[in-house]
Amino acid sequence: MPDGSLIRKKNIKIAISGKSGCGNTTVTKLAANRLGLRFINFTFRNLAAEKNISLEEVLRLAETEDYWDREVDRRQIEEALSDGEKGCVLGSRLAIWLLKEADLTVYLKADTDIRVRRLIRREGGDYDSVAAFTRERDARDRARYLRLYNIDNDDYGFASLVIDSGLYTPDEIVDKIALIAQTVKT
Repeated sequence: MPDGSLIRKKNIKIAISGKSGCGNTTVTKLAANRLGLRFINFTFRNLAAEKNISLEEVLRLAETEDYWDREVDRRQIEEALSDGEKGCVLGSRLAIWLLKEADLTVYLKADTDIRVRRLIRREGGDYDSVAAFTRERDARDRARYLRLYNIDNDDYGFASLVIDSGLYTPDEIVDKIALIAQTVKT
């Protein structure tokens, strides 16, 4: 299992993206820990907690107010670039598109059924309701990203690494990321 001592570029920046339920946060945390890098994952969920409102309310507000997306994205990128001497792993829906300075971009994908089951384990709910919410959220997110940034989050073919997170455990995914991260030159 590769670890941080094998990373040649100490200020490496790794960006990880994927839709909800693909394992972004889990993989980002594990990769940062394994590689000895800063973990960055500021999301709508964090902003909702700061503002003392529900995630659903933030998602609703984000439909008509650009502030929510732009604030989350600004904070993430600012944090990723804040210490040029230290590397980081940034996990977010748009990390691979927005962190232009990323040395390695990873897109996690998974079938909707797998994502829904993971979301139910994490947050509860019944399958049909969570599935409907997930499909609706995916469509709204995509429309919003196209409007705000001209980013189609269904077009991730440029990523350095695309991994189906339904086929591997989080540790196996981090093994793949760590292996590729070793090849990034200083």
